[in-house]
Amino acid sequence: MSNLDLVKKIRQATGAGMSDINKALVEANGDEAKAVEILRKAGQKIAAKKADREIKEGTIVFAEADGKLAVVALGCETDFVARNPDFIAQVQELADELLKRGKDDFSTWANDKIQNDLIVKIGENLQLVKFDLIESAIMGSYLHSNRKVASVVTLKSGTKEIARDVAMHAAAMAPKYLQPEEVPAELLDKEKEIYTEQLKNEGKPEAMWEKIMPGKVAKFYSDVCLLKQAYVKDDKQSIEQYLKANNAEIDKYFYFSL
Repeated sequence: MSNLDLVKKIRQATGAGMSDINKALVEANGDEAKAVEILRKAGQKIAAKKADREIKEGTIVFAEADGKLAVVALGCETDFVARNPDFIAQVQELADELLKRGKDDFSTWANDKIQNDLIVKIGENLQLVKFDLIESAIMGSYLHSNRKVASVVTLKSGTKEIARDVAMHAAAMAPKYLQPEEVPAELLDKEKEIYTEQLKNEGKPEAMWEKIMPGKVAKFYSDVCLLKQAYVKDDKQSIEQYLKANNAEIDKYFYFSL
């Protein structure tokens, strides 16, 4: 194999620049495996240098098979890279591996690949922002066209179409909790403090506060709880009412964003 062919082969395998590959080959006395090792070590150095650079963009990818859905969110520095088909394909490989491997040692494997391979190829600081492996017989997912917002909903009863509708709603409305019972007591207490102060400032008689407070709390729940939110496709009913009307019951929901 000619030196040029070897350089092309290593470039295809690592994504490293031509000059870096030539330097590595010289250092490795023409040994391909050693040259790749040198480049990988250089990649670790590159990763260390880039680690302080801010992650502002990224891509979310799904991989699905046999009732399981893998979700991987990989952060990068620029929108140019986030939209690049090659970058998206690399994130897809991570999601495919998560689906095959499972969650147990995925983080270790993925971070090693990111540090040693992907940063060398892509030339930006990259971070595994989030990943999950979700399993359900009734599951719906939604990935926004910008690949920066995604949601997954699993149902105890109902259809995949209903699960997808609720997932699309969740992606649009970004609920923090599934239902009021999940809202931390300290957060609710803080909201009530704010409402009390508002009522004082509005000059409402203190005797009326107890009558007004439940309505304000209900409005708060409709903002932050998925089941209490007005359904985006029909704001005359809540998600809870939509599910009940279709004999569906939610199990879990997952929200991802970059």
